[in-house]
Amino acid sequence: MRIARRMLLGATISAAAMPLRGAPMPPIRVGVLRFGTVSWEIEVIRHHALDVAANVALAPMELATAQAAQVALQSGEVDMIVVDWLWVARQRGAGADWTFVPFSNAVGALIAPANSPVRDVPDLAGHALGIAGSPLDKSWLILRAYASQRYGIDLDTRTNKSFGPPPLLAEQMKAGRLDALLTYWPFAAKAEAAGARRILAVEDAVSALGIAAGVPYIGYTFAQHWAEQNPALIDGFVAASRRARAILATSDAEWQRVKPLTGAADDSELERLRDWYRRGIPLRWGEPERHAAVQLFALLAKSGGEDLVGPISAVPPGTFWPVTWQADA
Repeated sequence: MRIARRMLLGATISAAAMPLRGAPMPPIRVGVLRFGTVSWEIEVIRHHALDVAANVALAPMELATAQAAQVALQSGEVDMIVVDWLWVARQRGAGADWTFVPFSNAVGALIAPANSPVRDVPDLAGHALGIAGSPLDKSWLILRAYASQRYGIDLDTRTNKSFGPPPLLAEQMKAGRLDALLTYWPFAAKAEAAGARRILAVEDAVSALGIAAGVPYIGYTFAQHWAEQNPALIDGFVAASRRARAILATSDAEWQRVKPLTGAADDSELERLRDWYRRGIPLRWGEPERHAAVQLFALLAKSGGEDLVGPISAVPPGTFWPVTWQADA
């Protein structure tokens, strides 16, 4: 597979990029959610001793919800969580010093039951649409912008909207109460395994809006002052993380090993989760991708306004930790 070759080559890290062996470093306390994608990567790191090779130690802390993870980071209970970079930007605008390293370029998709009359975005007009999250969810704002620009449709007024948590909306779709569902990618993957149709991936909508590919949506987030005090710790963690992703990108056997952590009911669900995860692996991270993120911020700020991004008008300096990588073509 092409992605396999690119990831194996891209995961080769020069000796200069790896931390030197020396005195034991303090453990990195990483907040994870049960069955969350971060827990898969942490498990791969520890199983293959990638943390040992990078001279770092990980101390995962299981948390109940994404909101609990944010609270744990802000209160100092953990050193690092995975979160949306829009949250990082807004927090920096309010004076915090959180900073971000990409974890995934996947976000979610618009899906529909196999027998739904919704076959494309214009078909949403007049139909029941479930939307994971709130009216300020970035996927919803992106889909609205896409529908407006490409089809001249205002989905906010033309659909029968229901907002809510992904598991509840998934059950409503199964019960036939929704004609389509905009949801996060793990739930889209499981729905596809059960026969749902993918209408549009959110990342594809972003590309159609003229924003370059490679925008990350969630990433490892930590305090800038902590990272500046522990640069070898961060370098080692990023190296171990990328090597774990290279394994998940190339080894189907590894997916069978981590299957219990994914919550997959069967191999069909596991394969869908695997393919979505691989699709979202950030193969590159540098100035072009940062610029694309700035463009996306401008689009989302225009749609979501101050309720979404707070008083800031641009991505604050320091939102993205200064690390880059480039997978070979």
